[in-house]
Amino acid sequence: MKAILVTFLGITLTACSTTPTHDTQKNIISEPEVIAAQQAWCKSLLDISSTYDKSGKQAANDLASKVIDTAYFYQDGPVLFKPTLTTNPQTFRTTKEGALSYFVGGNPNFPSDKGFALGGWKNCEIDNAAINISGNSATTLGKVHFTNKNGEVTTVDKTWKFVKDNAGKLRIVVHHSSLENKGK
Repeated sequence: MKAILVTFLGITLTACSTTPTHDTQKNIISEPEVIAAQQAWCKSLLDISSTYDKSGKQAANDLASKVIDTAYFYQDGPVLFKPTLTTNPQTFRTTKEGALSYFVGGNPNFPSDKGFALGGWKNCEIDNAAINISGNSATTLGKVHFTNKNGEVTTVDKTWKFVKDNAGKLRIVVHHSSLENKGK
């Protein structure tokens, strides 16, 4: 412990400072880590889609469950996830069950879900407008372009917030997505 003397309005105060017991530097996020996490998310979406085409729904469901456990931070509490194609009253997916249903469908608790990750996606590209890094969290804002097996491109506006878990891996804690507004 280190004593610090502070004089304020003619009064001297003594405060104690302690050195943190954990390494805060390991929690700082870099831009390359953020970009790698986004690219891994895109690759995972394509892998789920490909797995569905080659091995069926159960295999895609199993992979999607693993992807969610790896990419998102539901283990730490609710994730603020607003998927692209959801409607009231099930717009938000704060639980793993809700996220899994959105990606692969088939859950009677979410009857409107068709399975976004099963859309025959062949390409996924990130186009960041900005990345804001603040210590152990990073927020991105931009567009993601999805190309399906017919060559049709769907563009969504996407915001992600990442934090580092105790193992130093980036995890998604906020994911907001909506169809691009092209104007008139």
